[in-house]
Parts: sequence; C-alpha cells; structure tokens
Amino acid sequence: MDLYMATKPGPIEWQINKIPVDYAAAVAEMERRVAAIRDGAKPELVWLLDHPPLYTAGTSAREEDLLDPHYLPVHHTGRGGRYTYHGPGQRIAYVMLDLSRRERDVRCHVHRLEEWLIRTLARFDVQGERREGRVGVWVVRADGAEEKIAAIGVRVRRWVTYHGLALNIDPELAHYRGIVPCGIAEHGVTSLAALGVAATMTEVDAALRTTFAEIFEAASSPEMPCRLPHSREKIAKITD
Repeated sequence: MDLYMATKPGPIEWQINKIPVDYAAAVAEMERRVAAIRDGAKPELVWLLDHPPLYTAGTSAREEDLLDPHYLPVHHTGRGGRYTYHGPGQRIAYVMLDLSRRERDVRCHVHRLEEWLIRTLARFDVQGERREGRVGVWVVRADGAEEKIAAIGVRVRRWVTYHGLALNIDPELAHYRGIVPCGIAEHGVTSLAALGVAATMTEVDAALRTTFAEIFEAASSPEMPCRLPHSREKIAKITD
C-alpha cells in the first residue's frame, strides 16, 4: 500500500463530479477519505461537485431559521454553521487537508478558504469581500446592499479538514426561501449569473484550481499571511 505520511504537504488529488451527488453518500465518502488521509493511506483531496436541491443544517442551526421544513429535504450534518442551501448551479468544494502538515489553526484554514473564493471571483471581475463575524464571501451591489455569494462550513477530525465551501454560479436562488441562510436575515444571497456574469462550471473549476495553488501551496510563505477577521466563536468547526 502506498503511504502518504509526510511532515510537509504532498501532492493533492482533485476529483470532479459532473452530475449531482447524493448528499449522504458524499458525507460518507468524505469521512472514509479523512480517515485514510489521517492514516497516511491516501493523499489530500479537493472534491468539486454539486448536490440535488436540499438544505443542510450545521451544528449551530436554529429551529427558527428553518422557515419551511417541507419545501426541500433537510440533512443534519456535522459541519459547523447554520442552515444553507445546496443544489445544481452551485460549485461545492469539499476540501480534505491535513493541518498537521500545514498549520494547526482552523481560523487560518477558514481565512484561506475565503481568500480562495475572493481570488476566484476576481477572475470573473467580481469583487468578493470578507465581513468580520460573518464567515463566507460577500459582494456589494451598486445600491450598497450586501449579498452573500459563497458559504463556508467546515469540520476538522484529528486535524484533517472536510466539508468546505459552496459558490453560487447559477443556482435557483428562490430555493433559499425555505431558510434563513447562515442565520443572517438582514442580507440576501446572489450568484455570478445574478450579477450578470455568464460563467460556465468548467470555467469556474479552472479558476478554482489556479487560485487554490496560489493560496494553499503558498500558505506558509510571507506572501500568504494568515489574518484572522473572525473570533474563535465565529469559526464554524468541530474538532474530534
């Protein structure tokens, strides 16, 4: 058996699914892969996919944020965060990295996920921004309103990360009506398509691969400092 144990990060495997993946099956596959990464049996993995329409409830989900429990299937999951929507037209990236080979700092990991999204959006001339205390990436409309374009929720098991992020490319935004997305009622959600950007999934995937290397392969260099805009309480995580 090939072993991937190392003191430094090795090659990262990429997997792309072209058709929606059942959510429960995806979580089970992530958990198997996380165990294999921790044991040194498999390399780290970035998995790009989407799901059939559904809601997921993170570990901080509040009952009152599920506005219509019958609108779409609801999956309770071990990732951090509250309610979010997944469906076709999103690019979901499940990121399985061993922080023992990088930095054992979950806030830094979340910061870099945000930076990854911001740089990817910049490839399409969209300015993504952070907001202190609101994990994820936001855009500001011409009228000053802020809307969320990408959500982040992670879990960490024995310092191996999983779950990850969801970037709205051209999803059915009306499906968000059954929840309060991420527990934030005062701001809306948007997508590249809603912003007038006609990006294909293939184009977004290519941008994600390029910018991932900029962020995570340079993670320990002075060019990629880890700023911490979120308190530890705001970082949606579980470690076990």
